[in-house]
Amino acid sequence: MPRCAKYIFQAMVSVAFLVSCEEELKKKDRRNNKNFPTETILNANIIRNDSGYVNLRFRAPILEKYSLVDSPYVEAKKGIYLEYFDKKKPEIPGRIWAKYARMNELAQFYTATGDVKIITNDGQTFETQRIFWDQKNHKMFTRDTVFVTDKDGSTLVGANGLTARDDFSEFTFFNNSGTFSSKEIPSAGK
Repeated sequence: MPRCAKYIFQAMVSVAFLVSCEEELKKKDRRNNKNFPTETILNANIIRNDSGYVNLRFRAPILEKYSLVDSPYVEAKKGIYLEYFDKKKPEIPGRIWAKYARMNELAQFYTATGDVKIITNDGQTFETQRIFWDQKNHKMFTRDTVFVTDKDGSTLVGANGLTARDDFSEFTFFNNSGTFSSKEIPSAGK
């Protein structure tokens, strides 16, 4: 066998051995994979009551629960629609739409993405591409652009997002602009 053919053959054997070991590691990793849904709910329609009063209605085409991973979560890959009822105005629900949602129940942290639209029970509309809800601290926030429309048609744009209480009673916008009714702007010196 020519000398260069001998080295090429040895190199091919070494490469085959490396590929074979890599394939075995991948097979082993697949057997230990725990990131798959343990529960699936199709056409989920969930109603939560508190003391006989409905405080939440939730719908999603598909919900998948991942409970075998270190930090269990629920995922709504095909979107959500949620109505939440406030004790101050129990007859008028606030509403939330999103194309995707992920809920980490242990951390009480929720994410909604994709054409997120929130209409409060006061009639304000918030639109953004992504929003996070820290339920423990009663705080919602995003760094994406937020468009807010009031009942009277006034608009506000928070170019660098917002931070808000989860009932939207207080909120702060970052790098904002918009159009407002002159009645809404406080007079200087008052």
